[in-house]
Amino acid sequence: MTATATTAPPDAPPSTGRPRAWSALELLPPAVLAVLGVLLLLPGHGLWFDELFTAEVARLPLGRIVEAITTGEATASYLAGVPPAYNAPYYLVVHGWMSLPGLGGDTSLRVLSLLATAGGVALVTRALTRLAGRVTGALAGTVLAVNPLLLEHSVEARSYGLAMLATGATVLGLARWLQEPPRGLVLFGVAGAGMGLAHWYAVTVLAAFVVVALVLRGRRALPVVAVGAAASLPAVGFVALAVLNGTGSRNAEHLRDTGGRLSGYAVEAWAAGSFPLLALTVGLAVLGAARGVGEARAVAAGWALVPLVLLTAAELLRPVYHPRYLLAGLLGVGVLAALGAMSAPRAARAPVAALLVAFSLLAAAPLADRPPRERADDVARLLAEVHTPGEPIVAADMRSAIGLDHYVRLLAPQLRPDVILPPDDAPAGADRVWLVRRIMDGAPEGSDDDEILTGAGLRVVRTHEFPATKSPLIVQVWER
Repeated sequence: MTATATTAPPDAPPSTGRPRAWSALELLPPAVLAVLGVLLLLPGHGLWFDELFTAEVARLPLGRIVEAITTGEATASYLAGVPPAYNAPYYLVVHGWMSLPGLGGDTSLRVLSLLATAGGVALVTRALTRLAGRVTGALAGTVLAVNPLLLEHSVEARSYGLAMLATGATVLGLARWLQEPPRGLVLFGVAGAGMGLAHWYAVTVLAAFVVVALVLRGRRALPVVAVGAAASLPAVGFVALAVLNGTGSRNAEHLRDTGGRLSGYAVEAWAAGSFPLLALTVGLAVLGAARGVGEARAVAAGWALVPLVLLTAAELLRPVYHPRYLLAGLLGVGVLAALGAMSAPRAARAPVAALLVAFSLLAAAPLADRPPRERADDVARLLAEVHTPGEPIVAADMRSAIGLDHYVRLLAPQLRPDVILPPDDAPAGADRVWLVRRIMDGAPEGSDDDEILTGAGLRVVRTHEFPATKSPLIVQVWER
């Protein structure tokens, strides 16, 4: 019987003592992510509903945001029933970011996510470098940096970037504690709390790291257990607040019941539906769990498996699956696959690692030319060109309203006097009305504006279509 499976590679740091300073190799993964993220931002597509919600909440005065969080009240008339909820602290962070000079635009919101995600990748790379060596750490970070699911959400103005940053800091705190206890415990606790505040599903990853500490250190891990429990309390508190103020079930309609197949769906989402990447990732993850280097193997295996087990158990009570909600936990799958690549026979390591990165890039390639998710910005530009002052511009539903409100303010403020937002209806006395509405299942979403305008003797004479992948919009011109 040999010890090949747990023998540290030549570049692995000692199990105790301070590691070497950051190397250029460790900075490669965040640099790769930054470059790819900039390429994804170049088309300059407008924000879609979730991102518009970020922008419209974060621009409000700080006191108004806090009031909406604590009371569960909507921040706009057309957002009735959709207040800031579980990841409410994210809006406070974005509010601070937007308060900086020159950072109030749409792109700056996405840049915040990109910077946070790159920081998270850098910290994961550092943690794995401490546990398994520079080459393994750099490969783990690169596998994350080129993953299609992570790339997609690294450039969205939502809280996933901050969740990635906090996750990276938490695993680095764990790595420090494993090597130099009690060093790293404060970072573990503070960053662990940040994970849950950025997205409460990330608490499952915090639980995974506590389990890893218990497995590796037994009763000596009791400080980690205590700190982890304390770090989970802020997220639990915000969930409780959402339940108490009546917003606890918001977005529940977007969650799927997988019938016990949550893990399979999650890993498929990590691979963006690419079978070659899926097969290679699963195969290497199994190899990493079986033959990975020392404590890095336990950290990666716990990171990958515990969140999936917890969420599969939670699904017995209610649907919980949404791919992006699982992102913090799925990072562990990528790390475990990287460990598997470095556990292959020495001659095969470089080719296998290159194949893993190449398959990830191929799966992510469609992101480079993906169409916009929503085109409310183009709607505002059209109206600025063809609208005559005095003609009502009516948003028929919540999604068209938030986009119209946002982009009229940014791109066409001269339209503001004529904009009518829910719950106000289209005026029956106008001779021409511009009705902006969302397309659902190939048809305009129902609205009482149809009955009002038809009853007033108006009919649709022209339609402008704005196809998109998430919220297609149309502008209907109603005339007598």
